[in-house]
Amino acid sequence: MTRAAKLTIDFLASYGFACVIFLFMLLLTFLGTLEQTTQGLFEVQKKYFESLFLIHWAFDLIPVPLPGVYLLLVLFCINLVLGGIIRMRKGKNTFGNLIIHLGMVLLILGGGIKYWFAIDGHMTLAENESSNEFESYYLWEITVTPVSGESRATAYVIDHEDFAHLDPKESITFRHPDLPFNLTIDGFQRNTVPMMAGPVVADQYRTVDGFFLQDTPLEKEAEFNRAGAYATVIDPESGESQEAILWGVQLYPATFDVDGTTWAVDMHRKRYPLPFTITLDKFTHELHPRTQMARTFMSDVTKTESGVDQAIKITMNEPLRHEGYTFYQASWQPADPARGTPVKSTLAVVNDPADRIPLYSCIVITIGLVLHFCLKLSRHLRRESRRLESREALA
Repeated sequence: MTRAAKLTIDFLASYGFACVIFLFMLLLTFLGTLEQTTQGLFEVQKKYFESLFLIHWAFDLIPVPLPGVYLLLVLFCINLVLGGIIRMRKGKNTFGNLIIHLGMVLLILGGGIKYWFAIDGHMTLAENESSNEFESYYLWEITVTPVSGESRATAYVIDHEDFAHLDPKESITFRHPDLPFNLTIDGFQRNTVPMMAGPVVADQYRTVDGFFLQDTPLEKEAEFNRAGAYATVIDPESGESQEAILWGVQLYPATFDVDGTTWAVDMHRKRYPLPFTITLDKFTHELHPRTQMARTFMSDVTKTESGVDQAIKITMNEPLRHEGYTFYQASWQPADPARGTPVKSTLAVVNDPADRIPLYSCIVITIGLVLHFCLKLSRHLRRESRRLESREALA
């Protein structure tokens, strides 16, 4: 091993390096917590906790480059493996410490698995409604579906990552061998509202059928953002084009007629299929007497899988876990008599391959702590016993 490599490993495995990482984590947690008051949890989480590097504007004037928590956790995991496991002196007196460090590494790896592979969203149902899919809180998708002709069952999906990176002035064109047209998406905005265009506005903004997309500030809570974009269907043979506005919460999709077939193009929250169906049978919402504090949120649901029904209660503290999916009682929507909408229950849905890893890592860390303290106590009791024997011998 070269001297440079040895010095690098010594630095990465050092206790001082771990202390520096902890100080940066403390600073980023403090800054991120403060910034949540203005930007909301989702944006702060992306900026401070899921990034390699970031720029923090001190006093809104001075740019301060900082490492992100994602990078710090990677470095801390390396520090634990090198300094707390590989280079630790092995023996019965350090066995508990070794187990503690293994549990900490397992906890960090569990967080990495969750970050890369977990999906989450929500399912909102009225009583007697059923669903075998759930929606993302933050991600969008565009679906292209024929609503007439022979292939009505086929849907073509454009994923969030394929268009959400666009600036309002950028565009991207999608082609598929089974589609008789090219689809161009441009003018994407993360939060927008379609507005009727007057004569002055029509000269400044792009309009479609007398409407344009008005950019609005991002919501503090990112799940309330309503994305929008312009869609253009182009016939590659004739060059003819048709335009429409796509809005994430529109009631009906945009439709285009191409070669005698009507196609629906819709932007909506990204949807994830489930291997079973959930039906809401009854929703119960109770408050503590003379307060607005919730005492009970409870959904009585029926899980249908392979033709077999199973009645299940989902409460605030008792989620439904099945096939890697976890359903939590998240919130509810009151009835709106003016619109004729009933009471609805919202279930948060998470599919996390590392769901149980935090529990297992805490168990491992607890075992290591118990072993370490027991060894320390045993050594202390032996020393005290020898000290008493020495005193007795002198007496």
